This record gives sequence, C-alpha cells and structure tokens, in this order.
Amino acid sequence: MAGFGGIRKGRREAADNLSFTEGGDCPRCGGDAEKSSMAGYLRCVVCSHEWPDPDYVEESKVEEIPSYHRDAELIEQFKKDVSSGSLANVLGVNKNLSEQQEASLARLEDKWMSGMQGRFNTATEERKPLMIMFDEEDNIVSTEVAALTVVSNGFDGGEEIRLEYPGKGTEFYAFNINDGMGWRRGANAEETARSIANVINNKSNLVFANVDGARISFELRSEDLRPESLVLFVDDPGGTDIIAEKNGIILDARNASDFDDYRRVVEMVLEDGIISPSEDQLLWSLRQELGIDDAYHIQMVLSMYGDQTLKECTSCSAMAELYVEYGTWYCHSCEEWC
Repeated sequence: MAGFGGIRKGRREAADNLSFTEGGDCPRCGGDAEKSSMAGYLRCVVCSHEWPDPDYVEESKVEEIPSYHRDAELIEQFKKDVSSGSLANVLGVNKNLSEQQEASLARLEDKWMSGMQGRFNTATEERKPLMIMFDEEDNIVSTEVAALTVVSNGFDGGEEIRLEYPGKGTEFYAFNINDGMGWRRGANAEETARSIANVINNKSNLVFANVDGARISFELRSEDLRPESLVLFVDDPGGTDIIAEKNGIILDARNASDFDDYRRVVEMVLEDGIISPSEDQLLWSLRQELGIDDAYHIQMVLSMYGDQTLKECTSCSAMAELYVEYGTWYCHSCEEWC
C-alpha cells in the first residue's frame, strides 16, 4: 500500500486546509479576512473564499447631468490643455519644428489625413475613419459645423430636427415616426443621442454625425458644401429636451434674453447671405420672444449685409430678393411675397 502514501498525504493536507478554525473570520474555514479585489467583499487568506463585507457602505455618487454649459466648460479645459499642457507639442500645435519635421508632417497629412472626416459606412463608402485637418500653420482645425445636445430625455411627441442647405432642400428627422427618418427615445439621454445619430448617418446627404455622450457633433459630408450655409433647426414644442448649437450660439428662442442675443443669431444666419425657411422660422420665434418688430429686423439685416440679402422661397426654393421699400422679400419664380 506504499503507493497510496501520496494520495493519503494529499487528503490530509486538503482536510487541514478546509478544516474550521475557531475564532477566525471566514465562514468556511475560520481563517483571517483581508480586503477582496471586489468592492464590498472580504477574502479569506487561507482558502481564498470571498463573502460580502457586513460593514461595507456603498458610496453614492451624483452624476452630473449632460448640458451644453458642461460641454462648453470641457471645451475650454481642452483648449487650455492643448495650449499649455502635455498636448502642447502634438502635431504642430507649437510651430518650433525643424524643416525635416515640417516635411514629415506634410507627407503624413497628404497620405493619410487630407479630406478624411466624419463617420462612414464600410459597406458602401471607401473612406478612412479619421478626422484630422490642419490650417496653414499646421494647427489642428475642428471640422464640426453644428451640434445637438440631448439635455432631457422626456420627449412627449412633436420634436423635430431639420438639416437644411440652400438649393439642396431640407431633411426632416422626427421623434417616434415610422418612416425611416424617425428616431427613438432610449433609456437615457446617451442612448437617445445614439438613436438620432444612427438615423442621420444612414439617411443624411449633408452631414455625418458623431456621438460623445449626449452630444451629437455634425460634419459636412462633402468638401463642396460650405459650413456657413448649413442650417440646423430643432422644433421642440413640449419643452427644452434637445438644443441645437452652431458657432457657439444656442439656437433656441427660449434661451434669448435681449437684442444682443438676437443680433448674434442674425449675424450667424447671414454668414452666407441667405435666409433659409428654418432660419426664417427661428428668427421669427426670436422676435416673438423678445418683442422685436419686423421693421427693426429689416434695418438690422440691411446694416449687416445690405439689400443683397436673399431669402429661400418656401414654395419653390428659388431665391427671393429683398425690396426695402416694402420691407419684405419677393420671389419672381412663383410671384409671391415671402
């Protein structure tokens, strides 16, 4: 029976390891306890058994609600990090580069980065999933032209997102509509933002959508499109659930408080010299909110861009001309005042 000595020895060692010791912490073997790698659990130093720590108190963390104010703070912090922090010397943020480094960056840009922007569908498009562009001083340039932020997830119906470009028409994306252009409310704001971005990426001919938490950033699909001509409009009748933003300006009449706010929106609208139907609706709602009459609006348009300002006709999409003496625009194609 000598050949079974090893088995017996192993059994004795196993019995010793699993035997209960009076006075210990472990409910299995009575061994001493130590902190487990899992929060709220203890671990036996003898048999490695783990059990819930009866004295553990879970710390409650208050999560900050995503908002455009928080986004602005994060953007400013990023700018500070880029200018003075560890990112200060990345990709030509500082200009102190040798000629060889300049040439190397130029080759890198030409080979991999020029024109690569936005989301892409690998099944239908031959694009690189990289969004990096440079200015003449080799600094990184943002390709974002507009953004949406889901600030509340309490949609009650009627919410609509419009993407508009003069001469190319308007894309309508509505909440809970079963026509392929509708988006759904998720369990939280982040899931809703992903639903909106997925629909826009699948259907839009104007922009790509990138999601960062509850914020959706838009980039133009084609280099032939001008950033200043893209119009983003949100119709949110029930409350402030979703907010549109362009050039750092919140496009919501309820956010305006004085004439300066109205002037900033008019300046943004007139960047391309054309007032689109959605921009016209936005300006009208701002005038209603602030009590600005149409005559003052016309005078502001004339002072900024002159009488060459055009308005896209809502009936035929032709460009209507401004007639100052009548204080409105006239479309010669359909012979109607706009």
